[in-house]
Amino acid sequence: MAARRLGYRVHTLAPDHDTPTGQIADVEINASYDDMDAVRAFAQAVDVVTFEFENVSAEAVAEAERHAIVRPNGRSLAVAQHRLKEKSFLVEHGLPVAPFAAVRNDRDLAAAAGIAGCPSILKTATSGYDGKGQIKVDTPADLGAAWDALGRRDAVLEAFVDLDREISVIGARGVGGEWSHFGPIENAHVRHILDVSVTPASVPDVTATLAVDAVRRIMEALDFVGILCVEFFIARDGRLLVNELAPRPHNSGHLTFDACRTSQFEQQLRAVCGLPLGSPDMLQPAAAMANLLGDLWEDGEPNWAAALALPDIKLHLYGKSAPRPGRKMGHLTVLAASPEEAKQRVLQARRTLRQV
Repeated sequence: MAARRLGYRVHTLAPDHDTPTGQIADVEINASYDDMDAVRAFAQAVDVVTFEFENVSAEAVAEAERHAIVRPNGRSLAVAQHRLKEKSFLVEHGLPVAPFAAVRNDRDLAAAAGIAGCPSILKTATSGYDGKGQIKVDTPADLGAAWDALGRRDAVLEAFVDLDREISVIGARGVGGEWSHFGPIENAHVRHILDVSVTPASVPDVTATLAVDAVRRIMEALDFVGILCVEFFIARDGRLLVNELAPRPHNSGHLTFDACRTSQFEQQLRAVCGLPLGSPDMLQPAAAMANLLGDLWEDGEPNWAAALALPDIKLHLYGKSAPRPGRKMGHLTVLAASPEEAKQRVLQARRTLRQV
């Protein structure tokens, strides 16, 4: 949509038909991300390639890079999509992470609990999101069964963090190294799925500064061009820990569409197309977003009119064909004078969707 507004034509490639992007694209290609012939033809027909889903193979990105500019670069994707590479990269660059251990074989498994401790979380190295591909491990004796449940795939055992809150910082970096960010956003999850995001986050200034600085350092180290979201844990003892990287516009930044002078989506477009970055300034002091999951359709179509009767509520539906429990179908946003007011108003609006 941001590309359309700036006059660009859009091609999209995805395994499914009638995707949200495909509904407004000039060309929609239905193919597997691993179909190298399709990826090659796709890249040959465009000037710049980007992605909004990081579980695309490194081989596909490398093939696209042979025929078009790919931003962010393939290295950034390779680091972000593999937890072992991601953790190793962060440690190498002096960024704080929770204690972790690689689990690739039985020998690693035997040593892992001694490194990460228990309780801990065993996570698959690839293809994990929204809580998928991870199991809590309470004692070392539980570790073998947990790894079996994950199919004995390459994994990471991470120490369990005594969590105070979670935040994310979304940075943007242009072709010439110019940089901006949207400031810390506070995130609350339900069943491992993002539920509500509020900005600005309720964190000390020193924590906010450390988080923003970490994002800039990561982007510079990767020579990253585009939007990068870095998710952080804040422990009860005040420690700031990097949780994971998302090399794309991120769910927690969807509120920027209404809240900021330049949204994360337009900022992504500006960056990857070599345009100057826009202003990330907020239009009001605070904003909040509430996700709309497929569960809302359990008793029929939600009552959209009830939410839209609240004059400051913005509704975004993504055009996904079928609602399923846990599937992100859209979101609501609201701007307000304070983070708490924004949060309460967006939750109130979501509750009205179930009113008959």
